[in-house]
Amino acid sequence: MAQHLILVGALGHVGRFASSDATRYPRGTRVVCRTTRGLEIGRVLSPEESGSVSVDGSILRRVGIEDDLILARLQQSQTEAYEACVELLAARGQDVVLMDVEHLFDGQSLYFYFLGKVPPEVEALTEELAQTYAAQVRFEQFSELLTHGCGPGCGTEEASGGCQENGCSTCAMRGACQTATPAPT
Repeated sequence: MAQHLILVGALGHVGRFASSDATRYPRGTRVVCRTTRGLEIGRVLSPEESGSVSVDGSILRRVGIEDDLILARLQQSQTEAYEACVELLAARGQDVVLMDVEHLFDGQSLYFYFLGKVPPEVEALTEELAQTYAAQVRFEQFSELLTHGCGPGCGTEEASGGCQENGCSTCAMRGACQTATPAPT
């Protein structure tokens, strides 16, 4: 199993990720990774020569054109959530500094990053915003496909419904099923 050092997240976490199909990606390649937080986009810092026992997640595939379209929509939602949070903080007289907002690639998680200690009122406000913007993006069906594929054996000839290496009519996007990996249980 090929391992890589990958940079993920808005705050730049560096972790060790194993390629699910043993592909070795060159430095600078953008990849879709499964982390403890969900699906994220990462950038390869370096392939590792020797495999380590512990890994922080897995690399599902290289970022494709369809992924870039999804990222553009997520970025728009992220920007809207940032602006809405800044406005609500000002309207409620909260003196905290919002540094950034991060929307994970699976469209299900929205993280707000503040400078310093965050009062409970602000935590409640950001939970409300996260629910609003995560629901607004409506990627649940797509993220389910990315996580589980179109069914048992997704991406193989044995799969039901005609799913094969290049995708099928069940999958929302051609090629998405060939890289889907079952979610950890």
